[in-house]
Amino acid sequence: MILILFYSVAILVILMDQLSKYWIRAHLHVGDTMEVWEGVLNFTHIQNSGAAFGLFEGYGRLFVPVAIIVAVFSIYMLKKGYINGKLLEIGIALFAGGAIGNAIDRILFNQVTDFIHFQFRQGILNLADYALSLGVIIIFIDSLIIDAIRKRKATVPK
Repeated sequence: MILILFYSVAILVILMDQLSKYWIRAHLHVGDTMEVWEGVLNFTHIQNSGAAFGLFEGYGRLFVPVAIIVAVFSIYMLKKGYINGKLLEIGIALFAGGAIGNAIDRILFNQVTDFIHFQFRQGILNLADYALSLGVIIIFIDSLIIDAIRKRKATVPK
């Protein structure tokens, strides 16, 4: 099975994430803020040596093997045909791409560049974090809702 959709989405996530982090590191010093949309969105450059929201501060490198395992396991499951459906494939690609995007930062810098700060919510994240979150939501929706619809259609007599 050729996984063009999976690879395209995952690589796009990784590229967008790394390019955006590169741009932030090149244009904002750590701690600096740039207003993007007044009252809604700021870019605030922070470095996070832990996980999301600063959890596990200083232990970010422990997540690198986890990201690699997630990516390899995802490809294995897709190639073996255990994962069916384009929506689920996109969700897994978003999750894997986000995990690898943050792992690249952890390998290169021993920390992750975060910068997206919506003023109406707590925390400063990056594109990889949002891809991970969106991937989990899509996987959840596909696994619970869409899969139930598929099963219902399969049991309905014609």
